[in-house]
Amino acid sequence: MATLKPDEAEGGARMCAFLDTIAHSELGPKLIEATDDGYNVIVGSTPQKPILFGSYAEHPRRYQANMNSDAAGRYQFLGRYWQHYKAQLKLPDFGHRSQDLWAIQLIRECKAIAMIEVGAIEDAILFCRSRWASFPGAGYGQHENRMADLVAAYRKAIEVYA
Repeated sequence: MATLKPDEAEGGARMCAFLDTIAHSELGPKLIEATDDGYNVIVGSTPQKPILFGSYAEHPRRYQANMNSDAAGRYQFLGRYWQHYKAQLKLPDFGHRSQDLWAIQLIRECKAIAMIEVGAIEDAILFCRSRWASFPGAGYGQHENRMADLVAAYRKAIEVYA
C-alpha cells in the first residue's frame, strides 16, 4: 500500500489506489509482498532474487548493466532525476513518503490527476505511459502490462481504501 493516506494525497483514495497500480505494474504483487512494499527494490529484481537497497537517505543509483538502468523504489525512479525532484518537492530523503510524493508529481506532469479523481483510470494510465515503461503503449522496449490487468489491479486496490 502507498504510505500516503487518502486524506494526505491529492486525489484521495483513488490516487492511493493508482499509486498501488503503478507499483503493481512496475514490480508485480509477489515482489511487493517480498520486500518493503517495493520501496527498497532495485531494477532487475525478481520475487525469487530481490535486489534491495538498505538506506533511504538518497536514491541508491545502483546501475544494473543487464537492464541498462539504475531505476529504484516502488515506482522505479531513475537516479538521474533524483536531485531535480528532491529540490523541487523539498524531499528529505528517498523514503516511502518521498517516493509517493514524487510519483504524484509525475502524474501531475502527465496531466492525469483530474482523470484519477473521476475514476478514468484507463485514460490516466495512457497519459502516464511516458513515465512508467510497464504501462501499455509506453514504447520503451520493455515488458508492458495489459490494460485489463492494470484496471483489475486498480479495482482491487480501491477496495482497500474505500
